[in-house]
Amino acid sequence: MATEQAAKDAVNPAAVSCADIDPGECPYYLITRVSLGATAAMKRGFAEAGIGFVRPAYLGSLMSLWREDGLRVIDLGRRAGLEPSTMTGLLDRMERDGLVERRPDPADRRVLKIFLTETGARIRQTVIGIVDGTLLRVLSGVGRGEIDTLKELLRKVLVNVREERVEG
Repeated sequence: MATEQAAKDAVNPAAVSCADIDPGECPYYLITRVSLGATAAMKRGFAEAGIGFVRPAYLGSLMSLWREDGLRVIDLGRRAGLEPSTMTGLLDRMERDGLVERRPDPADRRVLKIFLTETGARIRQTVIGIVDGTLLRVLSGVGRGEIDTLKELLRKVLVNVREERVEG
């Protein structure tokens, strides 16, 4: 039974191949084009709203802090799905842009906690409105069930990437 399921779940190499040189059939091309297009639309939206200092790359960290402010750097990185080495530069930029501040943990001064600034907290509704509006446009014509399936599939792909099943 487990062997049958494993065979059923195995990736068909032809389904992911880009060998026929048709970008519209290459999963990598499709994923990156959607990501680049949505990112560009969000950047435009942030600029038009007067918050051009917000970058789409900040969203995972901002959403995590809007949910629970004052996270340890390591916990914020885990929630945002980022490596510690990536978090350092990202937090430097977010701090420079006035969105977060690092503070020592009173219980353990070796540990830094990340807190939203007044600006970081204040922009929440504007940012969420822009992200939601962008996604409504990007996903126009896609049904709710399809969106749920898309999210489920993307989470599976993300697990594969995080588990370093991708050789690099």
